[in-house]
Amino acid sequence: MNHFQFTDIQTIAAVLAIVVCFVIAKRLTFSRLISDKKIQHLVFGSAASLFVLWMFRAGIYDGLSVHFLWLSALPLVLGFRWAIFSASLALIGVTIAGQEHFNMLGVNFLVGVLAPIALTYGIYSLTFHKLPRHTFVYIFLCAFIPGALSITLKMFSLSGYYFLDGIYPWHVIQDNYLILTTLMLFPEAMFNGMTITLMIIYKPEWVYTFYDKLYLDDK
Repeated sequence: MNHFQFTDIQTIAAVLAIVVCFVIAKRLTFSRLISDKKIQHLVFGSAASLFVLWMFRAGIYDGLSVHFLWLSALPLVLGFRWAIFSASLALIGVTIAGQEHFNMLGVNFLVGVLAPIALTYGIYSLTFHKLPRHTFVYIFLCAFIPGALSITLKMFSLSGYYFLDGIYPWHVIQDNYLILTTLMLFPEAMFNGMTITLMIIYKPEWVYTFYDKLYLDDK
């Protein structure tokens, strides 16, 4: 497979990814990123951490590899738009490093960055407005559960892509990739849940979506 030759689905995904990135970039305050060292450290530190994590993966077939996402904790710490920006930097990094193919950038962005982060932030917004604002609710429903759902969404979406684009037959995808979903659910959920738990204990000021006054006062 030519890694610089795009299929129709890859082309559509790349165009959609560019549009989404453009819309999000217009709403980011890059002057704040330049002037605020705290934002710099969180955004670029998160990108570096994701890059290292995503470099470690396992798989038999090209593209059908599994790795932790860590993308449910990210929007809780950075907010939706900065999380997209930070994760996109990590995705570009692992692509340059050869762990992903250039023609897969659009697909990987949509199913491996945008979808998990949007799902997590959507669940957070729903729980914030509809459920009691309790620390346990925040950790379990905004980090732990979205962690499991996010990796499930990513693996099912990527499986569908590989099948629809004719890259692998379904039995290969199911036996060598999709079957691993159940093995990844709890570790991914625990990874994100523990990250947020430790951060709100030791560095709550780093967590953009956590408010001491709402989640801790009078509890």
